[in-house]
Order: sequence, then structure tokens, then C-alpha cells
Amino acid sequence: MKTIRKISAVSLLCLTFFTVVTVSCTEENEPPTIQEVQNNSHQTAKTQFITVKGNAIAYRVLGKEDGIPLILLPGLGGSMDDWDPAVTDGLAKKYKVIIFDNKGVASSKGTTPSTVQAMADDAVDFIKALHYTKVNIMGFSMGGFIAQRIVLTNPSLINKVILTGTGPQGAIGLSNLPNIIAGTAGLSPEASFLKFGFTESAQSIAEGK
Repeated sequence: MKTIRKISAVSLLCLTFFTVVTVSCTEENEPPTIQEVQNNSHQTAKTQFITVKGNAIAYRVLGKEDGIPLILLPGLGGSMDDWDPAVTDGLAKKYKVIIFDNKGVASSKGTTPSTVQAMADDAVDFIKALHYTKVNIMGFSMGGFIAQRIVLTNPSLINKVILTGTGPQGAIGLSNLPNIIAGTAGLSPEASFLKFGFTESAQSIAEGK
């Protein structure tokens, strides 16, 4: 039975990690000793492209070179640059992390899907195009909807799943989501972020800023 971990967005943002790299150079012929190396950070990882069913999909690889990769599924309209580096770099110190732009979003080509299932299918196609047969996935907000559909439709592909800032269809708090989304029409990116992620109290808004 698959392991499902549910972590709040706040808890995830509070994760802190550190990496210590030690190189021993006492003798010329002595190989360096490396305790832990992070190959790429959120800011330094190169944007790559892979063609998936005729569309160029943009992605970046962070952290370790080996191990089961952790695929991050962003929220509504989110791109690779919308992930908080405190989260992605923290995860990348322990895992191989892959972030990508959904089809039709930001640097990825193609027509944006209109259903969660279609987005899940696109994510699976992307994963398989990278020749992975087993992955961990983490979905934030709408990405959590996508993650749930992937688990249900392609369970053999998933090792572990993390759901954050999301819920199942029909959950309390999600029934009013269409109205919440409609209420962000015409707002600036900052105002939209605050409306989605924080309450209307002065303290909450201040924390969000």
C-alpha cells in the first residue's frame, strides 16, 4: 500500500537543511572526501527542455544525481520560478528534485489542459519521457489535485506522495474555490497570492508580505 504523507504548506516552508562539504587535501595523491554535495540549487539549475508528444516541456533538476526523483507539481498557473527556494533547495539537499512548467504554462509549449485529469496525464507523459519508472511526487494546491489523480490512475509509477495545501474533491473549504478564483480577476500577482494564501486579517496580510 502506498505511503501518503500530508504536510501543511506552512510546515513545508519552515523546513531547514544544511549541507557540509569537506575536502581533504593533506596529501597530493589523497582523493577528496565529500560528505554531501548539492549539484544545483534553485537559482543555478539550468533550464532544460524535453519534447513530450510534440511539445517542448521546460524543467530543471536540482540536488542529488541518484535516488528516486521527487517531482514537484505546482499550483494553479504556477511556474518553476514560483516555488520558494527555501523549499526546493531544502528538499534538494536530500533528494533529486525535478521542477517543471506544466504544458502551456510559462516556458513550456502546447495548449493548457482544461481538466485536472488532463493535467495529470500530461505530468505522467513528462515523467515517462524522462524514462523514470518510479517517482515520488509532491503536489501543492492544484498540484495536489493532479497528484491525487496520478496516484489513482498510475499507482505503479508512484513510490510516495506528499500533499500540501490541498484536499480531495468535495472537501470542506474547496467547495467555494470557483468563487475564490473568480475573486482574483484583475488583481496583481501579489494581491492574488495574498488572497489565496492568507486570511484578510492585518496580521496575516503582513506575514504574507
